[in-house]
Amino acid sequence: MPDHIKKQLLKEIAAMEHELAHELPAEIKKAVAMGDLSENAEYHMAKQRQEFVNARLGQLKRRMAELSLVNLANIPHDKAGFGSTVVVYDSTKEEEIVYRLVTSEESDVAKGLISTTSPIGRGIVGKKVGDVATIVTPNGKRELEILKLTTVHDEVGEDEEEAGTGTEK
Repeated sequence: MPDHIKKQLLKEIAAMEHELAHELPAEIKKAVAMGDLSENAEYHMAKQRQEFVNARLGQLKRRMAELSLVNLANIPHDKAGFGSTVVVYDSTKEEEIVYRLVTSEESDVAKGLISTTSPIGRGIVGKKVGDVATIVTPNGKRELEILKLTTVHDEVGEDEEEAGTGTEK
């Protein structure tokens, strides 16, 4: 799992745990002191927030567990997968597009960062150079031909090569 994603999730988990353990109990205690709980909006809002924070905390912890299971050794060396940079030719738009396959937390379509779980990401994963991925989108089908593929393994090799020789690419 990329370190910045892990840090981001851990930061959000810590914030949620702090709110759940310190801020919400204080709000609930203050609301209870106001009296009649049946018509106490502050009490009901604090209880709803507590339920939301508990649910979100569960989601974050599950996502951390899922991401910790990602093993880069299982990502193929010759096919598109997590961490790959893919240059595709979109026959619908008649243009080349560069996508990088990332986690859903990192995705940013405007920057070309496509989640492996998005329709385009799912269509590209497992493809080799020369393969054509047919993507079904709300606007119709798109045909993406894989022109160039750089896997996460290739990038690690390039980084080591640059660091070792001091040359830039």
